[in-house]
Amino acid sequence: MPIKSEGNHLRDYWKIAIKHRKTVAGFFVTIFLLVMLATFVVTPQYMATTNVIIEKASPNALEMNYRSNLNDPEFNETQFQLIQSHAVALRVVDMLSLEETYDTYMGRYEKPSPLQVMLNGLGKMMARVRKLLAPAPPAGQKESLGNLASTRADRIANKLQENIFVEPILNSRIVAISFLSPNREFSALVANAVAKAYLEETLDMKTEATRRTLGWMTKKADEERRKLDASEQKIQDFMHANNLVTMENRVAVLPEQLSEIGTELIQAQSRREEMEALYDKVKKVAGNPKAAETIPAIASDPALRTLQSQILVAEQNIMQLSGTYGKKHPAMIKALSDLTVLKEKKAQEIKRVVASIKNEYELARSAENTLTAKLRRNKSEAQRVNESFIQYQALNRELETNRQLYDALLGKIKEQSITGENQPAVNFWIVEKARVPIRPATPRKVLNALMGLVVGLFGGIGLAFIIEYLDNTIKDSEETEAVLGVPVLGTVSLHADGEHSWETVLKEPRSAFSEQYKGLRTALMLSTVGGPPQKVLVTSSFSGEGKTTTAVNLALVLAQSDKRVVLVDCDLRKPRLHKIFNLRNKHGVSTYLAGRNVGEDLLSRGPLPNLAVVTSGPIPPNPSELLSAERMKTLLENLRTQFDIIICDSPPLLSVTDARLLSRLFDGTIMVAQGARTTYEVVRRSLKMLQGRDCHVLGLVINALDLKKHDYYYHQYYAAYVKEETAAQMSERLERITDDR
Repeated sequence: MPIKSEGNHLRDYWKIAIKHRKTVAGFFVTIFLLVMLATFVVTPQYMATTNVIIEKASPNALEMNYRSNLNDPEFNETQFQLIQSHAVALRVVDMLSLEETYDTYMGRYEKPSPLQVMLNGLGKMMARVRKLLAPAPPAGQKESLGNLASTRADRIANKLQENIFVEPILNSRIVAISFLSPNREFSALVANAVAKAYLEETLDMKTEATRRTLGWMTKKADEERRKLDASEQKIQDFMHANNLVTMENRVAVLPEQLSEIGTELIQAQSRREEMEALYDKVKKVAGNPKAAETIPAIASDPALRTLQSQILVAEQNIMQLSGTYGKKHPAMIKALSDLTVLKEKKAQEIKRVVASIKNEYELARSAENTLTAKLRRNKSEAQRVNESFIQYQALNRELETNRQLYDALLGKIKEQSITGENQPAVNFWIVEKARVPIRPATPRKVLNALMGLVVGLFGGIGLAFIIEYLDNTIKDSEETEAVLGVPVLGTVSLHADGEHSWETVLKEPRSAFSEQYKGLRTALMLSTVGGPPQKVLVTSSFSGEGKTTTAVNLALVLAQSDKRVVLVDCDLRKPRLHKIFNLRNKHGVSTYLAGRNVGEDLLSRGPLPNLAVVTSGPIPPNPSELLSAERMKTLLENLRTQFDIIICDSPPLLSVTDARLLSRLFDGTIMVAQGARTTYEVVRRSLKMLQGRDCHVLGLVINALDLKKHDYYYHQYYAAYVKEETAAQMSERLERITDDR
């Protein structure tokens, strides 16, 4: 059920707290006493508070931006840090003249207590030791360190700064500025002075910021003025060097000139091509007048046409004369002569026309070349002008940029000069001045007492849980069974004299100590199915855990229950049974295993009639070989026929291999672990060594456990049992005295 498991869980915690009740009580008492001692020894401190409102200054002095402060935590924290700054504390020192009056206010409160004197002396001693061990700084560094020595005003300001507190009041725009000191009047005085000093500090910071801004802007304006002058001079030099006085006009005219020259060049090219074609035709017929006359440009010449008409007239005249006169008639001769002259003139005229066409062709070609060269020159000039104009525009843009920056800076300087001094750094109002406090702020005696109670109680419980968590030793049967997975047969309390605890079992059979072994006896009888084991081996992880004591007392309580018991000492390395019962150890297990026939001398009489003891015998050089011999098995079989139960004491498991060899010969093995000493890891290793060796582990015995410390409830039961037993013993003693009388 969930409720039950939760209850068990809480009971486990309660059990741990009860178990470590002395630790919890000691821690609680110590903490509570220290807190109360500090509460009543410490000097009362008084806190005075000035309530103010701090908001961002609005850009417009006539606007009150009440919401600007609500959503700007960085602004608030900045102002809080400024209020608690050293600069504000120095202003308070100066405003209140504390360099002269501080001792008047605080002198009697700052006398060091004996504890403080001791701590200061210890601190000075440590500082001297560090100074001796540290390497010597250079001479220059010594001087610089000397210059860092604080003045009295700085030291007082540091003290004030440590006790100035700033805290916003919840759900309001009000800020509480507080000062804590042992002098109530001084607290109120400083709290009010801090508010005024903060306001003065913000005003000085604003004034200084304005001054720095104006200085920077003036310096920057001078730089921009120099840049502007340099830009103007640079553009003038460029225009002069590139003859760009009429830069804009030339940039506008040159494209028109290029267009006109282009048009003329096209016309010249057409004229040249036309004349070139005509000239090519004329050249071919220059020696053939008849063919030349077929060319229209030649045939259309007026002079040539006139000569052609005259030749036609001369030919007609000759035809007329030939009908009248003969060839040798003077008239006929003269007419033929005139025709010849006209034809010669015609040939000459044709040559002249051809030469004229050639001249026109040459002129057209020359005009084309001239226009081409002119166009090339104008293009070069236009390209140069464009490049220069681009550079001119870049210089002009730089000039305009510098002029705009300069004008903007001049405007800002004028604006800052007018508005900077008048605009406040923050909006600041003192809502309520600090008054002299009546009650001290610290110490709060009731609160400190409650804190001491809570911290002491829960700290002690926490310390108990930590101790319990770090303690990995075996001390609780239920926890041991859960962790190791083996049953716990019994828990035996710590005995005052462990070496002779068997005497308690014999002489005080009704004691709580004896009852613990009787409980172990019962658990042993019920540990196996089909009856109690007859051969039981008792061992432990290391020596000193009480395996021999457990074996002896277990044998005694078994013998007290009318069982025939034999106690065998198989610890052939450090035997102890003969010392416990004061027996001779001339013959024993070692002599029997060595092959000697010792007969009845092997058994020794124990303190009870039905208890026999087999001692170890002399210590052999090879215990492991003897214990693993067949005679050991024979010895156990012989003893089994004579006794009901065989209890065997063996060496520790983790030290030697003897116990592991013996465990195969016994019906069961009992592991003994010392309470609050043996760890779970050690027992786990021991149990792991016994696994897989035909060994049956009956369970674990927690020995020598201080029940007063580790089991509160069992201790209560034990005390009640002892009380009952003591009363019963006293009654028996009184009855015996009465009978004697």
